[in-house]
Amino acid sequence: MTNIEIPQRMDFASVAPQVFKAVLALDAAAREGIDPTLLELVQIRASQINRCAYCIEYHTGDARRAGETEDRIYQLSAWEEASLYTARERAALALTEAVTRLPDGVPDAVYDQAAEHFTERELAQLIALILTVNTWNRMNVTTRKTPGTR
Repeated sequence: MTNIEIPQRMDFASVAPQVFKAVLALDAAAREGIDPTLLELVQIRASQINRCAYCIEYHTGDARRAGETEDRIYQLSAWEEASLYTARERAALALTEAVTRLPDGVPDAVYDQAAEHFTERELAQLIALILTVNTWNRMNVTTRKTPGTR
C-alpha cells in the first residue's frame, strides 16, 4: 500500500504567529467547564463535517486519552442512528452540526433542545467551542495541515 503525499501549503503558526496565539487563547477559553469527553465528541464531529483530516486525527487521539471508547468514536458520524450517546451529548452534537453547517441555519428546535440540557453559561461555552473548532478546521483544511504532525 502506498500513501499519497499531500503537501502542506503553509505553516500557519510560523507565518501568522499572533493570529495563531489568539486562536489558541480562544480555544483555551472555550474549553472552560466543558466535560473532556463531550468536548472531544463535538470537535471530532465538526471536523468530520468539515473534512479536516488533521483535526479528526488530533481529536480522536485526545478522545481516547480522555477515556472515550472506540465504538463511540467510530459511530460518531452516524450519531443520530447510534444508541451510544446520552440525550445531553445528542443535543450538543445536533447543535454542533447546525452551527457547523451555518448556511442551513440553527433551527429553534435544535437550540431549544441544547438549552434544555445545558445551563446558559454551559451553552455559551459549548457555542464558543463549536466556533473555535470550526476556526481550526478552516485554518487546517486551507493550509493542508498534515495529520500526525502535532
